[in-house]
Amino acid sequence: MAYKPLDMFCYQCSQTAKGTGCDVRGVCGKVPTVARLQDNLIFSIKGISAYNYQANELGYKDESIDEFLTKGMYSTLTNVNFDVEDLIKLGLDAGEANIKVMRLLKKAHIETYGEPEPQVVEVGSKKGPGILVTGHDMKAIEELLKQTEGTGINVYTHSEMLPAHGYPELKKYKHLAGQLGGPWFDQKKTFSKYNVAILATSNCVLLPKDDYSDRIFTSGVAKLPGIMQIENYDFTPVINKALELGDLEEEENKPTVTTGFGVSTILSLADKIKELVEAGKIRRFFLVGGCDSPLPQARYYREFVEKLPEDTVVLTLACGKYRFNDLDLGDIEGVPRIIDVGQCNDAIVAVDVALALSDLFDLELNDLPLTIVLSWMEQKAVAIFWSLLYLNKKDMLLGPILPAWVNDDIADFLVNNYNLTPIGDPEEDIKRILG
Repeated sequence: MAYKPLDMFCYQCSQTAKGTGCDVRGVCGKVPTVARLQDNLIFSIKGISAYNYQANELGYKDESIDEFLTKGMYSTLTNVNFDVEDLIKLGLDAGEANIKVMRLLKKAHIETYGEPEPQVVEVGSKKGPGILVTGHDMKAIEELLKQTEGTGINVYTHSEMLPAHGYPELKKYKHLAGQLGGPWFDQKKTFSKYNVAILATSNCVLLPKDDYSDRIFTSGVAKLPGIMQIENYDFTPVINKALELGDLEEEENKPTVTTGFGVSTILSLADKIKELVEAGKIRRFFLVGGCDSPLPQARYYREFVEKLPEDTVVLTLACGKYRFNDLDLGDIEGVPRIIDVGQCNDAIVAVDVALALSDLFDLELNDLPLTIVLSWMEQKAVAIFWSLLYLNKKDMLLGPILPAWVNDDIADFLVNNYNLTPIGDPEEDIKRILG
C-alpha cells in the first residue's frame, strides 16, 4: 500500500519545538509512528465515548468500558507510553471495547424499543406542521414523539435517525411521518428547504445557515452558538416553534427506502441463505457502509454497488448507505439484495450476522464469502475499524481516502497483517474480489 509519509504534529506540552509543536520528532523522544498511534487511540476513544454516552442515557453501563477509556486516554499523556507495539495492542483493545459498547447500546435499544423490524419509509413531507430530528439519539426522538402526540405535528427523521422507523416502540407513533433528506452533510440544503422546527440530538450537526437558525434547537451533547439548548428532554420550545411555522404541503410521488433489519430478522432467513449459497444463487455478501463524505471519491460506493452482479447481497449501515439505498436491486428468492441494519452503532448487528454466518457454514470469519468495503469520515468509524481488526477480519477495502494518522509504518502493519487495501476502480475491485 503506497502511502506518502506523514510527519507528526504534537503540541500537548510546554517542551514542543519552537514552542509551537513537534513536527519531525518529539522533544520527549516520541517518534512519528508513536504520535500517530496515540492520535488513533484518541480517535477510537472518542468513538467509544459517543456510544457509551448514549447507552448511559438509557441506564446501561459497563465498568470494563469505563476502565478502558481511562487507561487508553492516560496512555496518550506526555511521557507515558513510547512503545509502538503496546500502542497497537491498545488500538486492538479499543476495538474490543468498542464491540462491548456497541453491544451494550444495542441491548439498551432493543430492551427499550423492541428489536428492529424491516420498515418501508417515505422520503418527503406530509400535510401539516413538522419537526425534523437529526443525529443518533433514540431517547430524544422517543420523548419528542410522546410530547407531540395529539398535536397534529409530524415528526420526521434525517440522516442517522432513519433507523428509528424500525423500532416497534417508536414506529407505533403514527405521527412518525417519514424521512426528509439523506446524509449528514446535506443538512444545510434540507433544513433550508423544509420550513419545520429542527432538533439536533448528537454529533453530525453543522453550523446553521441564517435562514433556519431561528428554528433549530439542540439537545444532549450537541450545542451550537446562539442556539437554544433543550434541557431534560422538555421539547416545549421545539413544539411551539413547529406550530408557529405552520403546515408543510404534501409532496407527491415520494420515493421510499427500507430500514430496520435486526439480527433476528436476518437470521430468520438463515436456512434460505444457506440453501441459496450452496446452490450458487448467492455468490458473495458485501458489507458496504460507514460514514458518508462529501468528497468526490465517495462516488465510488454507489458505482461499486451498481456494478455488483445479481447473485450478490449488500449489507449496509450508517450514513454511507445514502450513497445507494435508493437503488432497487430486488431480491434473491426472498432475500433482499440491500439490507440496511441501521446506524453506525448498529455495526454490531453486522458483526453478529457475520459471526452467525460463520457458525451456519462452519467456516472461519475470513473464509466466509464476505467482503467488507468501508467508508470513513470521523472518529466513530475509526473505532469500528479497530473492532474489525480485533476480530482479525482481513482483506477489507477502505476509503474514500486513507486516514491521515496512517504513515508508512502503520500502513505496512495493516497491509502485512490484514491485507487492507484502499478502494480503487469499482469495476476492477469487483473483478479482483470475485475472481
